[in-house]
Amino acid sequence: MRNPFPACAAVVLTAAALAACGSSADGNDPEAAGAQRPAASGPAVPGPSATPATEPATPPTGEPSAPGASAPAATAEGPKTPVDEITPATGTFTKKQKEYLKDRVPKGMDPAAVLQTGQETCDKLRYLVKADRDTAVGAIVTGEIPDAKDAVAGLCTQHQALVDEAAYGYPDGKHSGKKLRPGVYRSASPTTDCSWQIEGAGGKELASGTSDTGKSRKITIPDSAVTFTSTGCYAWLPEGAAG
Repeated sequence: MRNPFPACAAVVLTAAALAACGSSADGNDPEAAGAQRPAASGPAVPGPSATPATEPATPPTGEPSAPGASAPAATAEGPKTPVDEITPATGTFTKKQKEYLKDRVPKGMDPAAVLQTGQETCDKLRYLVKADRDTAVGAIVTGEIPDAKDAVAGLCTQHQALVDEAAYGYPDGKHSGKKLRPGVYRSASPTTDCSWQIEGAGGKELASGTSDTGKSRKITIPDSAVTFTSTGCYAWLPEGAAG
């Protein structure tokens, strides 16, 4: 039930995509410094729950839910090419690149094309974190940047903190049960039609609010919360979390 991607974040991500294509094309990617890129042959009305910016940050408690914020890897299902058979049409793969490609290259597909997808993900994150860190984390939370978790783990580990923080965030939608963690959260790249509601047992409203400023707001999800619903806020990121 996620709202359409906010325009401000969309502009930043579009620029990030263009930047990724540019860096992939010219080979000047610091993420893979020293590695030769193999050629791919193919393809503000505060709500009652809004908290002042001066409120002490309380790190969310509990473990993050199973990674689901990032979209699945964009590789086809079916038999994969054994790692010892993964070779580029030209150039060579580094050890790190080969580890990333393990169990990710479908039979008959150019491994360089699969690698390029991961490298472009790293390029986007690199651009976004320079433009606005919260937008970068929010893009991972919402899945706007797919396969971020695997790309970061295998190709650009310097962005691991973004993935770690995203694991504790919430995209727009309805969240309940074990996925709900008490703590203070801030909205990342909200629209001017951002609203939220926190409910306890029996559907009792604990807090709710709206914001039409397009600026980040803070909310507190209490221990007694059972359901948290967000619309038009894009993503909520944890305050005080390691990252």
